[in-house]
Amino acid sequence: MTHKDFFENRRTIRKYTHRHIEDSVIEELVSEASHAPTTGNMQVYSVVCTRSAEVKELLAPCHFNQPSVTGCDVVLTFCADFNRFTRWCELRGADPGYDNFQSFMTAVLDTVIFAQQLCTAAEMRGLGCCYLGTTTYNAPKIAEILRLPKLVVPVTTLTLGYPDGRGVDVGRLPVSAVMHHEQYANYTDEQILDLYAEKEARDDSRRFVEENGKETLAQVFTDIRYTREANEHFSRVYEEFIKEQGF
Repeated sequence: MTHKDFFENRRTIRKYTHRHIEDSVIEELVSEASHAPTTGNMQVYSVVCTRSAEVKELLAPCHFNQPSVTGCDVVLTFCADFNRFTRWCELRGADPGYDNFQSFMTAVLDTVIFAQQLCTAAEMRGLGCCYLGTTTYNAPKIAEILRLPKLVVPVTTLTLGYPDGRGVDVGRLPVSAVMHHEQYANYTDEQILDLYAEKEARDDSRRFVEENGKETLAQVFTDIRYTREANEHFSRVYEEFIKEQGF
């Protein structure tokens, strides 16, 4: 497989076999991921590895009971973590000033980069991964289950296991949709419609529209999948929790 094939043919895997991933492999993946870029070499992230069926069952409702949570071998919860670095500063006679929005965003970016490098390293070994965007929705409950201290906030989650099946090609927007040269070139209405035309024409997209009784794929996103009401609700929940955690 070529470098191009590896990336362009990757798939999100939501169904896994019962094959066990050795602890040593998980540790190697974390080690490989820790060499990803990080602000000031601070590494202000942590990952909680959940293998027990009992804790997976507790986490499952936090992720709206997506089957991959209980069906995978390992659930990896990636957290923005200024707890460890702040405590080190205090123990070494330094006065940390990392309980603010800028520091939180620094930790979030470090965490996402770390998570993606682990995802890529895992897929290179033949493992399958699925990101769970629900992590920020129910961060307070996840933090309670995983016993996260102050200055530690869940950011994203990966389910990990050996794939049972190939996964589905969901398609992607063309490069021209996301790449700008020198400066951002805003789109005309015609360009917008053209860029999304292929996505709208897919069989699965047409099915989503029909099943949800909508007129367009865009309405499936705005009215069903990611509504204003839900976004505003979970925004309040996450913002309040971030403050409770000390940022």
